[in-house]
Amino acid sequence: MSHPFDALQQQCRTLRLAETAKELPALLRKAEAKGWTYHEFTHELLSYELQCREQKTTERLMKWAEFPELKTLDTYDLKEQNALGEKQFNVLKELNWVEEDFTLILMGPTGAGKTHLSVALGVHAVQQGFQVSFVSMAHLMYILKTKEHIKKSNTRYKRIIGSDLIIIDDVMYMTYEAHEAHLFFQFIYDLYDKAAFILTSNKGPNEWGKFLGDPTLTTAILDRLLHRSEIITFGEETDSIRMKYRKTLFPETNGLS
Repeated sequence: MSHPFDALQQQCRTLRLAETAKELPALLRKAEAKGWTYHEFTHELLSYELQCREQKTTERLMKWAEFPELKTLDTYDLKEQNALGEKQFNVLKELNWVEEDFTLILMGPTGAGKTHLSVALGVHAVQQGFQVSFVSMAHLMYILKTKEHIKKSNTRYKRIIGSDLIIIDDVMYMTYEAHEAHLFFQFIYDLYDKAAFILTSNKGPNEWGKFLGDPTLTTAILDRLLHRSEIITFGEETDSIRMKYRKTLFPETNGLS
């Protein structure tokens, strides 16, 4: 003899309410114990399914984003840097700039916290339902060069161009060939007014031409990136956060022994 819940569970599965099907016996027992009305039971049932779907969507978006590590805005200490005040930090948290396809350029020396902030903003955006992609400039170039004949690159490329926010880490970290510069220009051109960007770099935009090797192309790229943008500069006097909190092998001593 089948359990009285079995038929209802199967109907839920048929309607693609997989999580509700699993939770249905517990929900029914809870409804009986608390004397829920039909309205209350229906509300709890659908709310549970929606909550599960939202969680699965967030998990999928986090996987697609390919963050190098999990950083959150709660762990970002404003006192460790001199680039942002509390007011500016709160503006970034509101994420209106993502909806308006703004570009944030986080500029400063290695270890100043640029990548931490970019990842934390990306994670926050995913939690608010935005699709985000994190990619280093070097890996982006590889994807652009191989997307036509490597399936994995093509899949990654489609996810990147389908994102609401694209984070490109270590922009202009090295010199690029002419065809690579053109690929990067085409990438920016195709996504102009279609996505928000966060770019981290230890070089100012005025230096990018030296790495792309084409002043005209660089100007065209910057025209699009800087049309709606905010440049956040981490001053040279900022100590490297990585160095400050590094683990050491030897204890500190005043001298050698």
